[in-house]
Amino acid sequence: MEQPASATSDERVFTACVIVIGNEILSGRTQDSNIAFLAGALNEAGVRLREARVIPDITATIIANVNDARAQFDYVFTTGGIGPTHDDITAASVAEAFGVKLLLNEEARALLQARYGDTPLNEARLRMAHIPDGATLIDNPISAAPGFKMENVFVLAGVPAIARAMFRSLRQHLIGGSSVLTRTVNCRLPEGTIAADLEAIQNRWPDIEIGSYPMWTNDGPATSLVLRGTDATRLDAAEADVTAMIVALGGEPMQLTPANPSVV
Repeated sequence: MEQPASATSDERVFTACVIVIGNEILSGRTQDSNIAFLAGALNEAGVRLREARVIPDITATIIANVNDARAQFDYVFTTGGIGPTHDDITAASVAEAFGVKLLLNEEARALLQARYGDTPLNEARLRMAHIPDGATLIDNPISAAPGFKMENVFVLAGVPAIARAMFRSLRQHLIGGSSVLTRTVNCRLPEGTIAADLEAIQNRWPDIEIGSYPMWTNDGPATSLVLRGTDATRLDAAEADVTAMIVALGGEPMQLTPANPSVV
């Protein structure tokens, strides 16, 4: 697993990968919002989201990505493909990835039966109660059909409200490090003007991640510089360094309102 490149700390860095599963995402029919939510929620838990993958509803592809990601990262989160229809193949694919059987889970069946009351569970609904052998259920307080945890792989629904509720249910199982703090410095200087000096600052602060994001404002080109790190004192010092660079180059740190995102 990844270890931090830090000038001040050898604290363990906990990492994650999100695998979004669904043809509807790749076709453009549905816009994913789960990646953004999980990135923020994981950061609060002290876990760095290092990769996000969007893959189709193809068994072999799901198996390959789950096995690859669970070997590389501390945590893997999948979203999508655990509903009642024929194309919901995530649970079966994860079972195959771990080399176990997909079984009717009595606890999951009971949860669904309680949800539907006296209405018998049909074959489609029972499909949502089939869980890989050895998995632990993840509570779904919205629609009852549970997600599940298999070792370091957490399988969530694709519907954003349900995925978020499931994450709150599983949060207690995560072990993380320090949360990443953020500072932002904006200026009306194009990236080409600041690039060389910014690289020098990054080299001086190897434990601070510095990102440069060009934009176009009503007054012309501008750049937003985002600094991320776990040590507030060093982050403040690096921010001061960036601010001084902007002033030295004839710019001024300020609040900016982009007209449209653009490459400058």
